[in-house]
Amino acid sequence: MDREWNDTQPIYRQLRDRVVAMILDGVLKEGDPLPSVRNVAAEYRVNPLTVLKGYQQLVDEGLVETRRGLGMFINAGARGLLLEGERQKFLSEDWPRIFATIQRLGLKADDLLTGATRRPSSDTARAEPAESKSPERKG
Repeated sequence: MDREWNDTQPIYRQLRDRVVAMILDGVLKEGDPLPSVRNVAAEYRVNPLTVLKGYQQLVDEGLVETRRGLGMFINAGARGLLLEGERQKFLSEDWPRIFATIQRLGLKADDLLTGATRRPSSDTARAEPAESKSPERKG
């Protein structure tokens, strides 16, 4: 998990989102235990109640179960639930904004597909400043 926190949302929510990302990315699989509340609190220097609140959200969403004396574990079907929820969230919240930008810029499907396969770091490494391309601007 990333050690940096942002100021846009509470830390417990960021913890929850990081666990969700780990499940979606396959880092945490069904049946895997979550790191203990104490370990996470100590490692990230946050209050254990903050970690517990983030974990409790996962329990409330049906993604994680608590096993008395053993800890918290990823539920069977958690990744599928998350995929469905995250897809719906993307389509209702993110996609309208992205689609509007695509339309505003006049991009076509081919532009998007070609741009998605191109590595951004290689493009910026090859780009030269406008001044160096213009021989008339010397002196």
